[in-house]
Amino acid sequence: MNFASDNVWGVAAPIMAALEATRLGADGAYGGDDLTSQLEARFSAVFERDVSMYLVPTGTAANALAAAAYCPPYGTVFCHGESHIYSDEWGAAEFYTGGAKLESLAGDGGLVDPGRFEEVLDYFQSGAGHRSTPALFSLTQATEFGQVYSLDQISTLTGLAKSSGLATHMDGARFANALASAGCSPAEMTWKAGIDCLSFGATKNGVMGAEALLILDGKAHDDLEARRMRGGLLMSKSRFLSAQLLAYLADNLWLDMAGKANECARVLGAGLAQSSQTRLAWPVAANEIFAILSDEQDRIFKGAGAIYHPWHASGPDRASIVKDGEILVRMVVSPETPMESIHELLALTIK
Repeated sequence: MNFASDNVWGVAAPIMAALEATRLGADGAYGGDDLTSQLEARFSAVFERDVSMYLVPTGTAANALAAAAYCPPYGTVFCHGESHIYSDEWGAAEFYTGGAKLESLAGDGGLVDPGRFEEVLDYFQSGAGHRSTPALFSLTQATEFGQVYSLDQISTLTGLAKSSGLATHMDGARFANALASAGCSPAEMTWKAGIDCLSFGATKNGVMGAEALLILDGKAHDDLEARRMRGGLLMSKSRFLSAQLLAYLADNLWLDMAGKANECARVLGAGLAQSSQTRLAWPVAANEIFAILSDEQDRIFKGAGAIYHPWHASGPDRASIVKDGEILVRMVVSPETPMESIHELLALTIK
């Protein structure tokens, strides 16, 4: 019963098969291979416009390079206070930008509140010449609390950003899960809603280890190649990253796997909500479940070997609903999570 993270599970069989098929022979290095060319063309087809692709080994690398591409050292990146780029990447964005400021934004469930964003933008503009220059807005889809922005919500936020001259970035560590939940196209969720660049995540959804920064705004970013190499993020055998992502995108595998994970999360969330000792902190929208457990229920789960993480509440309103004798936890499922494990955990709930 391992619900620690979608990172703890293995690799989808088609991904491993693609790596095995690529194992022998020789091809160009540092992205000069046929598979990498095929992948960039494939991304352009998936997103319905010409896409510039920068393969990287981690999502942190994609986020940091995005910040560096759009934000100068004297600039500001606006992002939710719970986002990975702000609180979980050891200052990678600040490092790769050469010292840019990250400004945290508020909003329940990891969703940036438009009113608060507008207030913060007004504050920065009122001090022009004395405050760091607003440069980039970053949102996470799905959010760190498993919530999914609607297309209207994305458009509202990117509209505010662009009206203040900001570029826009989406951290898509669980992009496939968000797409499977929203039922829209990649283009609709990104550039058609005002997103300029995307950290395209795959490792959390059955890939061994391959991510990509996708530039969707059609502009030249000539320094990104240099930044990627200088940061030690350009893989010499790039074809093995490309092989994984080509298999991932083939025959809708990525969305099928994300849909399976989302369905597992819905079953788990619905079952937990029926217990007298458990309630959901946020609705289940993708593949993460945030539940408030009684201490007794937590002991029963842990005693039976269940693995998950305690979590912190977002904002004073959420903190107030976690009462004495309770704990907020995060449970994450993946396409590889056995449904038997979910039923085994739910059988332990106090009715």
